[in-house]
Amino acid sequence: MRAFGRPQGFLGKLGGVIMARMNADCGAWVTDLLEVRPGDDVLEVGFGPGVIIQRLADLTPSGHVAGIDQSQEMLEQASVRNAAQIRGQRVDLKCGSVESLPFNDNSFDKVIAINSMQVWPDAKLGLREVCRVMTPGGRIALGFTPYSGRRNSGLLEILTEAGFVEAHVVESASGFCALATKPPER
Repeated sequence: MRAFGRPQGFLGKLGGVIMARMNADCGAWVTDLLEVRPGDDVLEVGFGPGVIIQRLADLTPSGHVAGIDQSQEMLEQASVRNAAQIRGQRVDLKCGSVESLPFNDNSFDKVIAINSMQVWPDAKLGLREVCRVMTPGGRIALGFTPYSGRRNSGLLEILTEAGFVEAHVVESASGFCALATKPPER
């Protein structure tokens, strides 16, 4: 947990270096599945060392990217990696928890989390909070590498219980990804 789950201290910093390499391919694949568009506002939950934040910023030149992570060490690494985009106010990174997101309702078109949900204290509460900050019709992608320790059983049910629709799982050599949509307003 100190190296990868909730990185802290020296082990956390080392874990961030390892995560930057090990999660990059899965993150790129999941980002493609999410179909991020140039004007999208995107949130990454558990951004780690900021590799996917960097990719999202490149994919959204007229949008905005935000991230939340519980680790101060990861906030520091991701802030260094994305310094120019932060200065340009295109990226906003915060230290905090998925159970209490510091964002307004209906703020994000897309939400992504790579190897993150398995360490959330309460996944259902976290997903409900994510649903709150998403725009109606917005999409979520939860990606997991083979070494994440997470199995795909139960993911669709928890997404549905949290208020999402059209939940499905896609598998590849990079891992698996659960995708779902926030229902449109009626």
